[in-house]
Amino acid sequence: MSTSARTGVPVELPTAADTEALGERLADGLGAGDLVVLSGPLGAGKTVLVRGIARGLGVAGAVTSPTFVIAREHRPLPGGAGVPLVHVDAYRLGFATDVAAELDDLDLDTDLDSAVVVVEWGEGVAERLAARHLLVRLDRRDDDVREATVERVEGPR
Repeated sequence: MSTSARTGVPVELPTAADTEALGERLADGLGAGDLVVLSGPLGAGKTVLVRGIARGLGVAGAVTSPTFVIAREHRPLPGGAGVPLVHVDAYRLGFATDVAAELDDLDLDTDLDSAVVVVEWGEGVAERLAARHLLVRLDRRDDDVREATVERVEGPR
């Protein structure tokens, strides 16, 4: 898992196009088995970033927030990177039970064998799916400019 974005350095994202472009750059270093965990408040640009990752991977289907369906799988387009994208939104998980248990029920660790898995609202929970992951923290400033910080995280599963 490599990335062309500089890790640990905040990046200003004045427009949605800038956020998507960051996602495309991140996709360039992603492949099957990679986990990306997205963190940030509502409106910070998590789904917009996933749109860029999807475009960079060359997958099919419109990328919209999977808040109500929890997870969507996007298959590779002909000529794409050849790896599916599984887009998960953990926002609604954990209301009735344990978030970690609900993530386990989705069998995302199985998807990690053959796909890039991106989990919105996953910080503090999704990291346990893989020994290493890319953590992207997004924030929305008062002037409506987004900021992203990308970190490679290594650790025990």
